[in-house]
Amino acid sequence: MNDSALTGSHNYFEDFTPGLVIRHSRGKTMENLENVFITNLVMNTADGHFNEHSMSATPFGTRIVFGGVTASIVIGLAAQDTAENALAELSITGLRLKHPVVHGDTLYAFSEVLGKEEAERPDAGIVRFRHTGLNQDDRIVFEAERRVLIRKRPLSTGRA
Repeated sequence: MNDSALTGSHNYFEDFTPGLVIRHSRGKTMENLENVFITNLVMNTADGHFNEHSMSATPFGTRIVFGGVTASIVIGLAAQDTAENALAELSITGLRLKHPVVHGDTLYAFSEVLGKEEAERPDAGIVRFRHTGLNQDDRIVFEAERRVLIRKRPLSTGRA
């Protein structure tokens, strides 16, 4: 089977134009599971992610989600539209965690195409995105720029 038949029809290199803003369709409520499981997997032992009692006396009033989890969820929410034809993740820069995320927050993602360029490979190009994550109150919780090597549209997709 041609692998282009497995992906969407509007997320090839040619489909991304600078200035395009994509509101990704899904949201994700942060559960205790994501924070504790992933934070444990990466061996982050910061009390702020695990100790509800000690965090109740802080300005946050509760445990906060590890920023690596927040980043993963936001990039994941953007993946259906920005990574389905990705061949390689090239960089993530300017990562900023702008507002704490706590269990029960629901995250949403937007992506803006900042630029694109030809790659050494003739079948792909490089797209630069700015990803923004917001919580249910429209507070920005995450920002980063990401460069991705994305497949160009096949000459023939086998579709009518």
